[in-house]
Amino acid sequence: MRTLKLHFPAQALPTLDTFLKQTKEARIFRRAQAVRAVVQGHRLHTVSDALHFTYSALRKWGQRFANQGVQGLVGRPRPARPPKVTCALEQHLNRLVDQDPLHHGSSHSQWSCQELAAALARQTGVQLSRESVRDVLKKNDPSKG
Repeated sequence: MRTLKLHFPAQALPTLDTFLKQTKEARIFRRAQAVRAVVQGHRLHTVSDALHFTYSALRKWGQRFANQGVQGLVGRPRPARPPKVTCALEQHLNRLVDQDPLHHGSSHSQWSCQELAAALARQTGVQLSRESVRDVLKKNDPSKG
């Protein structure tokens, strides 16, 4: 197997030491720790085994650090599903909460999360679970802050 040659900047160790003191995210801290060991001269296989990284992942983080510095350790944004509860839907739900449930076909004088979800689905066509409705209401409740 060919040995991977990584060329690190002269200030790599002090840069990593400072970064390790400042970073708060565990995944990034682990990456920096592993890359630091590689910069110190430990073999990739040894470090990957000791810190439970795959060899290819450690090689990738080492190369990114060598080319981009600590910014290379941070990672890149990943695509995600857009949130189902949009700002407009949240506003609609908040307006609905202020209305009388009896005017929306409810047999109760107070909203339940399930009834709010059903009314919202009838009015907007968007199906939310009662837990999603509950989360929105909790987030927007000033007494919970």
